[in-house]
Amino acid sequence: MPITKSPNHQIAEFTVMPSRDSAIRLNDYYEVYTEASPEAAKAEGERCFNCGAAFCMPDSGYGQGCPIQNKIPEWNELVRLDRWKEAYHRLSETNPFPEFTSRVCPAPCQDACILGINEKPVQIKGIERAIIDRAFDEGWVIPAVAPAPTGKRVAVIGSGPAGLAAADTLCRLGHEVTVFERSDRPGGLLTYGVPNMKLDKSVVFRRIDLMMRSGVNFRLNANIGQDINPQQLTRDFDSVLLAVGAQRARSLDVPGMDLPGVINAMDYLTASARQHLDASGPAPDLDAAGKDVIVIGGGDTGADCIGTALRQGCRSLLNITRREQPPDERPDTAPWPGPPNTYTLDYAHAEGVTRFGRDPREYQVQPLSMVGDTPIPSNPGGVSGVEVLNLADQTKSILPADLVLLAIGFVGHDTPPLAAAFGLETDKRGRLTDQDYRSANQNVYVAGDCRRGASLVVWAIHEGLAAARAIHRDLQSVV
Repeated sequence: MPITKSPNHQIAEFTVMPSRDSAIRLNDYYEVYTEASPEAAKAEGERCFNCGAAFCMPDSGYGQGCPIQNKIPEWNELVRLDRWKEAYHRLSETNPFPEFTSRVCPAPCQDACILGINEKPVQIKGIERAIIDRAFDEGWVIPAVAPAPTGKRVAVIGSGPAGLAAADTLCRLGHEVTVFERSDRPGGLLTYGVPNMKLDKSVVFRRIDLMMRSGVNFRLNANIGQDINPQQLTRDFDSVLLAVGAQRARSLDVPGMDLPGVINAMDYLTASARQHLDASGPAPDLDAAGKDVIVIGGGDTGADCIGTALRQGCRSLLNITRREQPPDERPDTAPWPGPPNTYTLDYAHAEGVTRFGRDPREYQVQPLSMVGDTPIPSNPGGVSGVEVLNLADQTKSILPADLVLLAIGFVGHDTPPLAAAFGLETDKRGRLTDQDYRSANQNVYVAGDCRRGASLVVWAIHEGLAAARAIHRDLQSVV
C-alpha cells in the first residue's frame, strides 16, 4: 500500500492510550485501559509519518519489532485517513487476535519505533486497540468462512494463545479442528493467567464464540493422558499439535519454601481469576485481604500480583527484586531499537502509589530464607516474614509477610507424562524439542511456550501461526 504523507504530519500532538483513574479502578476488576477516541487515534497515527523507516516491522533486518509482522504503518495510515474498516482488514491480515495483543502485549513494536530515539514512540498499541474495538462495535468481525473441507482432522492440545492461533488458522484453511483443554474454560493463560483488569474475560470468550461459529470444536476438562489416551488421538486425527504452555514455575533454593503462605504467582492469579469468574470467595490461603504481602520478582507477572493483591485489600505490599533500579533515560547497554530498560510505572505500580503513597518496588534485595518461627493470627504456623540481603550495603533484615508470591519465571512445560506418551523429548531448559515445529513423532507438532520457552503472548501467537502453516503444508503433501 502506498503511504500518503500528510502536509501537517509534523505538528501532530502526542497522545496516549487512556486509563481509568487509579483510585476508582482499585475498587473493581474492570479493565484499566480504555479505548482511545477516534480523534486521538488519528492524531497518533499521523505521528507515524514523522518516521522514514519502519523499524516497528521485523523485516527491518534488526531483529526487533512485531513478531507477527503486523503492517503497522499501513493501518496507521488508514486510521489517519478515517478509513477504519480498511484498517481493520489490514490489521487482521497478520493478527488473528488484535483484541488480545492490544491489551496485554508489551509492544516491542513501540520499542523499535524510530521516533523513540528522541521523543515518545508512536502508541501503536493504543491505535490497534481503537481499530479492533471499533471493528467489533461496527459488526465487522464475523465468523470465518472456510473453503471446501479438506477431509483432514487436527487435534490441538491447549487453548492458550498458541493453540487458539493454530486452531483458527487451520480451520480457515478447511481442516476439521478440535481443541482439547484440560481446564473447565478455554483460553489457557488468557483466561486464568492474565487478570481481568488487563484483559476482560468477556473479550476472550467473545473470540472463542467466533471460533466455534467458524467450526472449531472445543473439548473442555479433557486431560490428555488421564481422560483421553494419547495414542487414540494419533489414530483419530491426521495431525496433533501440542501447545501446552510453560507453566512449571521456577523456585528459590532457600530455606522455608514449603511454609504455608509461600505461593507460586500463577497459582495465585489462577485462583483470583476463578474467583472472579465463578463469583465466589477465594480460598483463605490465596486471599491477600488483611495480609502483609511480598511479591518476589519484578516482571509483568509480579505486577499482576501487585494489582490483584491491592484489589483484594492487602494490609501492606512490597515487591522485591535483585535488579538495580532502571535509569530514567535509555542506558548505553540497551541501545535502540530494543527495549529501553528505563524506569516506568506500570498500571499496578501506579496503583501502589495511590494506595500506599509509594512505588511498591524495592530494588537490589535478595531473599535469603522464608521465616515462619513466629505464628501470626492471619496465618498461624505459616510464613511470617522473608529474610533478605540488601545488595547495595550488604545488610540483612526480616520483612514481615504472611503471603509471599513467587513471580520469578518459568522453567518449562508441566506435562512430562504427556510428552513422554507422545514420545517427545524435553531439553535442559524444559522445552519440547522439534525441527521447524515438527517433533520426532510423525504427525505430532509442538508450538508456543512449550517449544520456545516462556515468552510473550504475541510470540505464542506467532508460534501458533507458524505451526499451523507447517501442519497445513504436510497435510497437503499427503495423498
